[in-house]
Amino acid sequence: MASGVTNYQCPACTGPLQFSGSGGNLACEYCGNAYEVATIETLYTDKEQMAAGAAPINWETDQAGTAWSESETAGLRAYSCPSCAAEIMCDATTAATSCVYCGNPTIVPGQLGGALKPDYVIPFTVEKEAAKSALLRYYKGKKFLPKAFMEENHIEEVKGVYAPFWLFDGQADAAVRYRATKVRVSRGGNYETTTTEHYRVMREGNVAFHKIPVDGSTKMPDAHMDAIEPYDYSGIREFSTAYLPGFLADKYDQDAAECAPRADARIKTSAEMALLSTVTGYTRVTPEYTSVRLQQGEVRYALLPVWMLHTKWNGKDFLFAMNGQTGKLIGDLPVDTKRYWAWFFAISLPLAVVMLIILFVL
Repeated sequence: MASGVTNYQCPACTGPLQFSGSGGNLACEYCGNAYEVATIETLYTDKEQMAAGAAPINWETDQAGTAWSESETAGLRAYSCPSCAAEIMCDATTAATSCVYCGNPTIVPGQLGGALKPDYVIPFTVEKEAAKSALLRYYKGKKFLPKAFMEENHIEEVKGVYAPFWLFDGQADAAVRYRATKVRVSRGGNYETTTTEHYRVMREGNVAFHKIPVDGSTKMPDAHMDAIEPYDYSGIREFSTAYLPGFLADKYDQDAAECAPRADARIKTSAEMALLSTVTGYTRVTPEYTSVRLQQGEVRYALLPVWMLHTKWNGKDFLFAMNGQTGKLIGDLPVDTKRYWAWFFAISLPLAVVMLIILFVL
């Protein structure tokens, strides 16, 4: 015979509730609060409905990207890196001499194929000289940076790359229940009294999302791409190969369906933060139940501008990335341990000598 057990928790302190035969209520042995049975049943019914309402998100990916025409592909070149398997495309006049991701100097030309034509592009507005200057400023003052990073011929290798992004549109219906408290402390004579008030707070709302970016290349580190956001979509244009001359373009290796979970997570987090921002005036707020449903999700394919510089030092890869539209940058920097210890001993040894003189001579 099947059996089921339901354990109710106190809305105030999450302690277990037990039925009190004498009072006819559900009582919490920890905080002492008591609740009518109908109140707790309603609370848990709402919880089950919210959980059931969190339906899977189905993105409309059929409209993302279009097919290349023969005239467009005739003016493009495709390169593949035999070292890291990156695939890069550029116009016929752009010299691609090394891989932007691993620095491998050998790249193999081939035919462009197996990829969709982007719907949109955000053109580069930050020039190469500005990117190099920003990189030098980023390095400036870092005493223990290896000299290889500061060499002019190395900084000259910074490359403009159009990174592949899937842009997700959608509308989120979100509902969150919070457990909130207000704590007041009062003093009288030799006593201090702390009063804690418990609240159940509900928030529901509808949030529209437009062009949530998720990069479609496994070679592009997600943390770097997230760090250089946001892009200004007022500068977005219908895609044209006219924006490619002088730049490289990475070929996506993750389609929209593969990138959808990251978009789902970003939408859920953003919707929750939007609702949480409306819950004010409390000492502490803790979410209890959350439901986020997305409607009418559409996806488009775009190329977004990134200045990149790869450096390999002591067998490790370090990547500098800059938003090619806004100039926001992020970079990995190593520490030259030899320079660090040389600096350390140059400072510490004279100080040690001075201390010895003070202690034993004077």
